Amino acid sequence: MATAQTPVWVLGEALMDCMAQPDGSLVPHLGGSPYNLACATALQGAAVGFINPMSTDVFGQALLDHLQANHARSLLPRSALPTSLAVVQVTKGQPSYGFYREGIADRDYQVADVVALLDASPPGVLHTGSLMAMPPEHHKVLQIIAAAKRLGWTISVDVNLRPRVATDVPAYLRAVREVAAHADWLKASDEDLELLGFTEVSLANAPNMAAHWMGQGCSRVALTFGAQGAYLQVGSAHAQGPAPVVEVKDTVGAGDTFWGSCLADWVLHATRSNLPAASERVRVTLQRALVAAAINCGRVGCQPPDASAVQAAL
Repeated sequence: MATAQTPVWVLGEALMDCMAQPDGSLVPHLGGSPYNLACATALQGAAVGFINPMSTDVFGQALLDHLQANHARSLLPRSALPTSLAVVQVTKGQPSYGFYREGIADRDYQVADVVALLDASPPGVLHTGSLMAMPPEHHKVLQIIAAAKRLGWTISVDVNLRPRVATDVPAYLRAVREVAAHADWLKASDEDLELLGFTEVSLANAPNMAAHWMGQGCSRVALTFGAQGAYLQVGSAHAQGPAPVVEVKDTVGAGDTFWGSCLADWVLHATRSNLPAASERVRVTLQRALVAAAINCGRVGCQPPDASAVQAAL
């Protein structure tokens, strides 16, 4: 049986989501998909480390404080570069994004430094995806993933496409596919699947789409379909279920909360070599993840629940 000390380390962006208000003003919120996932995973009781540097600016301090308050830790020294910004417009509960990503803190890291950290730690789960899969950043990420796999780490990828940020969308999609091809565990949303060219994107067709990723070498795949629900496969075991009914405030961070719950469940209840245990829990893992995401959707912005809140809702 694994313990809570099985590490989940996150390689990804930490930024400020500047939420557009009806009067045109912007209200900053802590964000970034991998950052949100790190907080969500730690709140479920897993041992989480965030790799990318936090800025020494006021936003970076806020991100660091919140990360630590959620029981995760920062792994690299802070950067003098500014915090990245995202401008978020929410329409009918669905967010759209514009990003400011050049010369910023969370890209201020060296491959060798990250590999040294991985080498010095017991192997666990290395999670990445989202903007880390965007050219040219994906070149560094691919080097880190390759080194991590050699060191015995399991690779988790959340596709989480952001095509409006890319200057060359076809090149971006190629890079995402390249990163995803190295995943051991993978999550994709219905929007991701459509952008990647899948047809008949629906919960009913989820097993066929999951088979594509399993055929690429994944052992665990989650596909999410918003209010329809989600599909989870671990080895040959699988489950699907509807999203719990909730009064949706917005969906910011719902996918991050869902996948963070899955990662926490797996490292707390099963090791990489103990596939039967994870397979036997597939329905429980899915149910917990759906409930966690639903709780988050009932809150403004990304506010993942802790383990006690999920247990109470179950």
